[in-house]
Amino acid sequence: MFKGSYTALITPFHNGAFDEDVFRKLVEFQIKSGTHGLVPVGTTGESPTLSHDEHQRVVRACVQQAGGRIPVIAGAGSNSTAEAVELAKFAKSAGANGILVVTPYYNKPTQEGLYQHFKAINDAAEIPILIYNIPGRCVIDMSVATMARLFALPNIVGVKDATASMVRVSQQRAAMGPDFCQLSGEDATALGFMAHGGHGCISVTANVAPALCAEFQNACIEGDYARALLIHDRLMPLHDALFVESNRYR
Repeated sequence: MFKGSYTALITPFHNGAFDEDVFRKLVEFQIKSGTHGLVPVGTTGESPTLSHDEHQRVVRACVQQAGGRIPVIAGAGSNSTAEAVELAKFAKSAGANGILVVTPYYNKPTQEGLYQHFKAINDAAEIPILIYNIPGRCVIDMSVATMARLFALPNIVGVKDATASMVRVSQQRAAMGPDFCQLSGEDATALGFMAHGGHGCISVTANVAPALCAEFQNACIEGDYARALLIHDRLMPLHDALFVESNRYR
């Protein structure tokens, strides 16, 4: 359903407020650069620090500016199940093609708690849902078994996997099959992720080098891993540089 280079869009600000004009120009830049899809209000888009009004404005602007030319997967995660449900409903009403829902941070739920959290969102909004599994930030790690249970639900379609584990890609492929959409959430290991059967990447680096990131994903999708490796080598210093200091705060 979703494949290729999806940019985890930054949210530009001017004098402390969301700069919608610049954001719309950024969306145009991404589309013209060959980006396959857009992810507004993810962690890179400052979702933890945006007000609800700002969150909604960013999603609306992204969907409107994209105009159906490429898919939009809106961030809709929260450690509050009720809040995540409302964000999911809003994304659906705004015309997003899917939502990205992070595992509940700080709360440290059990695997059953994770299942019930995502099931509640699945039941509330008829929109494709990508699980965002990022143990390094959320402390918890959704197991393959829990993911398989969730994939049996009608709206759970895949995962943004930020574990940086190549083993996990293969384990999830074995448990859920090739139709379970697996998008990497970690630029530096995206090459291995794709070689193990991934479908694409939700990329931070694509904010800066969208054309190269799209070209890299196209090479992987076409099975040309020699060309993909050359592009990866060019991008790797940028992947490293973007994490020299925290790049996610308002």
